[in-house]
Amino acid sequence: MSVLEEVIAANQAYSKTFGDKSELALPPARRFAILTCMDARLDPAKYAGLSEGDAHVIRNAGGRASDDAIRSLVISYKLLGTAEWFVIHHSDCGMEFFTDELMGELLSQSLETAALGPDGFHDVGTNPGSTAGRDISWLTIADRNQSVVDDVRRIRNHPLVPSRIPIYGYVYDVKTGVLNEIAEATEAGRPG
Repeated sequence: MSVLEEVIAANQAYSKTFGDKSELALPPARRFAILTCMDARLDPAKYAGLSEGDAHVIRNAGGRASDDAIRSLVISYKLLGTAEWFVIHHSDCGMEFFTDELMGELLSQSLETAALGPDGFHDVGTNPGSTAGRDISWLTIADRNQSVVDDVRRIRNHPLVPSRIPIYGYVYDVKTGVLNEIAEATEAGRPG
């Protein structure tokens, strides 16, 4: 079952009222970037008060400071002028529910979607899997607050990141919508 028709219909309705959005500048108007999780419960536009054209939003599983996320942040400041960055993880993140070892094992058993039960993820597929998943760092999260600190530090210490850019660390609460600062992360991200 595909959602293709729904997406195309929504796009057609959106494009009819697109108006002057074609005039938005390439650089983000509010000159900041957010690195956050791809979780569908997070809407950075709402929790950070964004309109189209305001900020860069970089999303991946867990909102982790992967090489690709840092690549995007570097492009964001170097070519498009962002001057502040936020690393925002969240409560109840799926990246807390498994380890690299478990992901490798699940993929080696089957490439079908796993199921989440009371004891965690388990494989339900019958198709052949691949051991290639054992060679990937999945950047899982064992300690939510520490993961924010670690990601801010990784970004701060990257040789392509200028020390003048402040990097703030937060955890979004999926039950309340509140952004909770992780003081140790924000301290690690202070301009130096």
